[in-house]
Amino acid sequence: MMVTRPKLAAAAVTAVAALALTGCSGGDSDRAATAIDSTPVAATGSLEQLANKAGCKPIMQIDADELRQAACKTTTYGKFLLLTYATDRGQREWINGAKDYGGFYLLGRKWTAVGDQKVIAKLQGKLGGTTEVGADHHAGASGEATHSAGHDG
Repeated sequence: MMVTRPKLAAAAVTAVAALALTGCSGGDSDRAATAIDSTPVAATGSLEQLANKAGCKPIMQIDADELRQAACKTTTYGKFLLLTYATDRGQREWINGAKDYGGFYLLGRKWTAVGDQKVIAKLQGKLGGTTEVGADHHAGASGEATHSAGHDG
């Protein structure tokens, strides 16, 4: 049986969550368990169901078999993109490519929300899920774009 990276990542997340919830004592571990407990279980459903849960009327941008994408704007959360995928692998491939461009991502099972850091933090309180951050792109002193991974050439 071949173990893929997404399976390893899922196993690692499960292991960390289990350790945090096993009743370890101490200030930091208690705060970590509280933070995990306060994040809702990741929402599931169609793009329309997820958008409705976030209080958004989705404006469809892509409606393909493997990927659906809509723009959302709410007074509660602000502007964000909401994507759903046909497969877990499709989601991981999309997020791996998108993270090269920077940004903040909220991931549930077969869905992703994309927005600025504050929007994603607020949405996580409603939709649950885990956050990921893309490459750190910023202008250097000379005005050239750089990012934390670094490139020679």
